[in-house]
Amino acid sequence: MTINEFNFAGKKAIVRVDFNVPLDENGKITDDTRIRGALPTLKKILADGGALIIMSHMGKPKGKVNPKFSLGQIVDAVSEALGAKVQFAPDCAKAQEAAANLKSGEVLLLENLRFYPEEEGKPVGIDKEDPAYDEAKKAMKASQKEFAKTLASYADCYVMDAFGTAHRKHASTAVIADYFDADHKMLGYLMEKEVEAVDAVLGNIKRPFIAIMGGSKVSSKIGIIENLLGKVDKIILCGGMTYTFAKAHGGNVGNSICENDKLDVALGVEELAKKNGVELVLAPDAIIADNFSNDANQKVAPATDIPEGWEGLDAGPEAQKKFAEAIKGCKTILWNGPAGVFEFDNFCAGSRAIGNAIAEATAEGAFSLIGGGDSVACVNKFGLADKVSYISTGGGALLEAIEGKVLPGVAAIKGE
Repeated sequence: MTINEFNFAGKKAIVRVDFNVPLDENGKITDDTRIRGALPTLKKILADGGALIIMSHMGKPKGKVNPKFSLGQIVDAVSEALGAKVQFAPDCAKAQEAAANLKSGEVLLLENLRFYPEEEGKPVGIDKEDPAYDEAKKAMKASQKEFAKTLASYADCYVMDAFGTAHRKHASTAVIADYFDADHKMLGYLMEKEVEAVDAVLGNIKRPFIAIMGGSKVSSKIGIIENLLGKVDKIILCGGMTYTFAKAHGGNVGNSICENDKLDVALGVEELAKKNGVELVLAPDAIIADNFSNDANQKVAPATDIPEGWEGLDAGPEAQKKFAEAIKGCKTILWNGPAGVFEFDNFCAGSRAIGNAIAEATAEGAFSLIGGGDSVACVNKFGLADKVSYISTGGGALLEAIEGKVLPGVAAIKGE
């Protein structure tokens, strides 16, 4: 069943969205991309005459109630975006009455799903090495099914529209689908668009194809990097990863972030790129600071020669030129992860240079796919959102889809 084919009139729909939006210290949303992304699905349900139950997670409360991660903080923002009053259920697993009383055109937002460990389905407070872990895991899986069954009981149909968590087999993203037949579960508009965007990149690659991978750790991106090295013509590796590669070549990286136990992995990536004929682009220089702060003293240094007491916080001027040059003329572009601490205005030049180069290439006909919270925040910060082809709401999910993995959140709907 597709969302376009389904008539929600007189039905209660429970929709898994990804409202894991960034908040400032006052609980105000700093980037509402994910909320705006879900609006077409939510508005379709209300326009049909359906009642809407919205569920999401926020942050990593690790199965415990934590006011810092309460979705109660975003009720007003969701109401404003939807143009409808949003009611709030302060306990997602005890919302039977609120759901039962919901009338057509009304909206209910459930409290953070991850306040319950059953959402993620991982045993809490027990180490994986503990002999009792397997039994605890089995018990938790049974509890997860019950939790999903409770959520399913609130509604007549289920819509999965949270691409950002589609790679997780959680109660609300995959297990819940077992409680609805094929005619009463479907992907939302955002999910459909995300899946199409990935297919556009992988199913119809126009070359040259470049991937720009940022982020602090090689280890967290190694799977996707290795996979991409079999697909792309060029790859830029930037951000904190820069310094692991620099140190792997015997460089001094001062106080920069560096995975000392992954130096061999970095050299292996270089070897694989060479073997596959992929141009690997690394930053030759860095903008360094004497403190992790926007107001720190700064100067430019070679990425392999950073003095003690200093750390690399952004790609240097030469790196910025090199990155822009590598992007120029490319026809397919994937960007995941910034080139530096872009949240600090004094250390966002590297990310801005990448964003501007992508926008220019897009204007010349390239297909550009931006994925992951930080990259999305970058294009929004630099006013480039309407100058790229597609902005994905998912980081990990996008990368796993590009790796060719089947996403549990998609499989649960499509029965794959």
